[in-house]
Amino acid sequence: MPRRVKSTTTEPKRSNPISSLLSKILKINIVYILGFLLLVASFLIGVLITKVSYLEGNGGSAAAQPVDDGSGVVEITSPVDVEEGHLPVLGNKDAKVTIIEFSDFQCPVCKSLFDDSLAQIKKDFIDTGKAKFAYRHYPLTSIHPNAQKAAEASECANDQGKFWDYHDQLFTYQTDWESLSGDAFNVKLSEYATAVGIDGTTLTSCVTSGKFADKVNEDLTAGSAVGVDGTPATFINGIRISGAVPYSEFKAEIEKALNSSD
Repeated sequence: MPRRVKSTTTEPKRSNPISSLLSKILKINIVYILGFLLLVASFLIGVLITKVSYLEGNGGSAAAQPVDDGSGVVEITSPVDVEEGHLPVLGNKDAKVTIIEFSDFQCPVCKSLFDDSLAQIKKDFIDTGKAKFAYRHYPLTSIHPNAQKAAEASECANDQGKFWDYHDQLFTYQTDWESLSGDAFNVKLSEYATAVGIDGTTLTSCVTSGKFADKVNEDLTAGSAVGVDGTPATFINGIRISGAVPYSEFKAEIEKALNSSD
């Protein structure tokens, strides 16, 4: 009679369901923890970038301590004494309201102010003799590499008697020149000079020489001294408006200045 041979096959071990569940939970938790840490890191990087951008305008200076009510109008306990600068002023020199803008020709928000509000301010207040408008340079060169030379080009245009026309060209066609460099950038500067009726070759030679670099830097220093921390920064009889706020807010502040000066 044949002998039965015992099977030596080992029966597979059954996994412990509780242990398996705990392992899955642990893996899920690790994924969530990593995701949370990434979110925190992204937030902190964002805060750092914002802080750096905030300080770019004045190198961390705390020259003025304004209070922003959320409207874009920055009220300062007492109006800041801001000089008009050396460039030609638009409007009646004896106007009751003085508007001074610290700006950057490569700044997209400054272009928004130019596109959306400046023409209306000019029509309603400058052309009517109620206000005068002065432009001062505040190039943020760490984020706008062409801003310094664009500012110098406007000074060179002023040297030929065409500051405001050239100012308008730079803002109108900002997207055409902002990313250029070298000869291509200089060609554009020359084209804008020709468009306003001045000599392009003379202007580009002036820019290349750095003839008016100090004038631009003087404005930058003056802006920092009165608390400018970004562009555009517009002062209406010493009260600052930050950014390209709607025209209605500029109008309200100008009218308030007109009423208070009566």
